Amino acid sequence: MLVGHAGRDKEHLDRSMEELALLADTAGAKVLGSLVQRRGDRHPATFIGKGKVEELKELAGSTGAEMIIFDDDLSPAQVRNLEKASNCKVIDRSELILDIFARRARTRESRLQVELAQLEYTLPRLMGMWKHLERQAGGIGSRGPGETQLETDRRLVRDRIAKLKEALRSVERERETQRHRRRREFRSALVGYTNAGKSTLFNALTKSDVFVENRLFATLDSTTRQMVSRDRQVVLLTDTVGFIRKLPHHLVASFHSTLVEAIEADVLLHVTDAADADFRRHLTAVDEVLDQILDDPRPPRIMVFNKCDRLEPEDVIALRVEFPDCHVVSARTGEGLPELRTELFRRSAEQRVVRTG
Repeated sequence: MLVGHAGRDKEHLDRSMEELALLADTAGAKVLGSLVQRRGDRHPATFIGKGKVEELKELAGSTGAEMIIFDDDLSPAQVRNLEKASNCKVIDRSELILDIFARRARTRESRLQVELAQLEYTLPRLMGMWKHLERQAGGIGSRGPGETQLETDRRLVRDRIAKLKEALRSVERERETQRHRRRREFRSALVGYTNAGKSTLFNALTKSDVFVENRLFATLDSTTRQMVSRDRQVVLLTDTVGFIRKLPHHLVASFHSTLVEAIEADVLLHVTDAADADFRRHLTAVDEVLDQILDDPRPPRIMVFNKCDRLEPEDVIALRVEFPDCHVVSARTGEGLPELRTELFRRSAEQRVVRTG
């Protein structure tokens, strides 16, 4: 069961709810229904109004739903109150995304990164999870086992967070050694919204076979391969994790070592699904995440509009008019890829002249 808050324009809400349904599907859930709260403010106790809570309870009961997913972040108190009212498990968008990352983490590094993000998400919510503390009175004798357990849990979580950060620092040192060996090479990195076709484009450009799936967050770990021209010129290309609207900031922070591949690139290829009607909002979402991780001066960027095989000719023309220096390509059919390769090798040659000049 999906729940959205209409404190924004209808088109934005519809797109966000569609994306929430895709996230639920990626996590293995079957969507049975959805509900939208149309009000300007959010109820402090239950996020949605009292009448909507009753409507949600009835809808969940009639559809047999076992879980309710909110498109916005909830406080621990709101989760507790909603679960009590609906008799269903309640999670929010951030928790859903964290769960997807946990399911898809394959390497040691990505598993460490996801666990760190989950614990940092959980730590401030521990107080809200200990319901029985609310029933303890103040004064003498109020320091009962519940409070002791809460403090123990906080200490254990903080200790684990410290160990994870140290482990990730060790991984980052290993990555830095690898990057140091590649400093003389021209480095490019793919960035973009999740499911924009970055991995398919990566395979097409580098003749690789990294995992590709038509689902959100199919790629969590960065992968670097060589592109080699006919005259043996080499360009390194890195595939990175996809971004999304309202990406939990803990994930951005914990995946910093992976995203450094993009930070230190000589050029970024910003890949966008040109066939998605909401691609402009996707561009904005990616820019917002990049703002969090990139320092000035920023790497130059090449706009790459993928999946042009799904566009009408007039749509391609409109893209070229709106984004004059963009590349309109299809990773699936190969259209536009020779020109993109030429652009990368040209930039590499220019940079080599600057470095040796």
